[in-house]
Amino acid sequence: MKFKKLLITGGAGFIGSEVARQAVKKGYDVVVVDKLTYAGDLARLKDIRGKYKFYKADICDKKAIDSIFKQEKPGTVMHLAAESHVDRSIADASPFIRTNFEGTQVILDAARKRGTKRLIHMSTDEIYGEIEKGKFSEKSPPAPNSPYSASKAAADMLAQAYYRTYDLPVIIARPCNNYGPWQYPEKLVPVVIKKAIRNEKVPIYARGLNMREWLYVSDCARALFSILEKGKVGEIYNVGSGQERKNIDTAGLILDVLGKSHGLIEFVKDRPGHDLRYSLDSKKIKQHTGWSAKVKFETGIKETVAWYTGNSRWLFDADSGEKFKRRGILKLMGSNCWQGNSAQMRRGRF
Repeated sequence: MKFKKLLITGGAGFIGSEVARQAVKKGYDVVVVDKLTYAGDLARLKDIRGKYKFYKADICDKKAIDSIFKQEKPGTVMHLAAESHVDRSIADASPFIRTNFEGTQVILDAARKRGTKRLIHMSTDEIYGEIEKGKFSEKSPPAPNSPYSASKAAADMLAQAYYRTYDLPVIIARPCNNYGPWQYPEKLVPVVIKKAIRNEKVPIYARGLNMREWLYVSDCARALFSILEKGKVGEIYNVGSGQERKNIDTAGLILDVLGKSHGLIEFVKDRPGHDLRYSLDSKKIKQHTGWSAKVKFETGIKETVAWYTGNSRWLFDADSGEKFKRRGILKLMGSNCWQGNSAQMRRGRF
């Protein structure tokens, strides 16, 4: 391992926590930076407690991020911190512009200043817009259709500019829709599971004909490590599974696994700017790194449903604020972490 210390922004999030868990298993010296917003939860890292260093910090806080990079001097960075829910971006785009674009600038500047040797910037297939037939390649032009995807496309362009202008060793990863354990219940898969468990109506936009390519979260994290360790600096890599499903079929599969009636499905008014279909050409990552998705969609859905049914307390508490009431953020943080802000840093480990 050439650069052992790995800093992960958004490491208490859904994908970031899986990256952190895999990083520990791979022998990296792991540093997690997370603001712990509504979708961040240190419970996701309970399996690696004591094996990573944690900073509670906002990636838009330049002083805090500079201090962390100065203290840790990470050889490698995986930048995953982001506002990611399209519906929220439609309601208010401001946090998405701030975190996804301005926050990315702060991370890029800190990495450039401290001589980071490799930085993986996490993007999304949504920056390409929609495609009726065929697949997007890395050369397809960005055509984002939501404030979220526009903010991510802008961040991609900034990362590419830093590579060209400053020779910052950036690589961009553009994965398709992720699913799996620990996903916050605002995305399609956990929402369907949560509603179905309670025998509530399962809301599906329009007629559910929107097509998505699905990637199990552990496969996504493996792809990021393959890019980190074998990818070419300055390149973009699509990360797709080749497993496409209509939203109505995804919801139906989940209901079947749970033994629930499809009558729970309720079609609701479509959201503005809703892309019909995403699909990625992922030949490049396979050719450059040898990575390919391992988890079949049906298997992944069964494992995901089993996880949520076995962790229903987390599922139902996640968006109710109960996780904070029950443990309390201050009690959760206590003296066992680095509390990152521009005024003070407190030392410890999780």
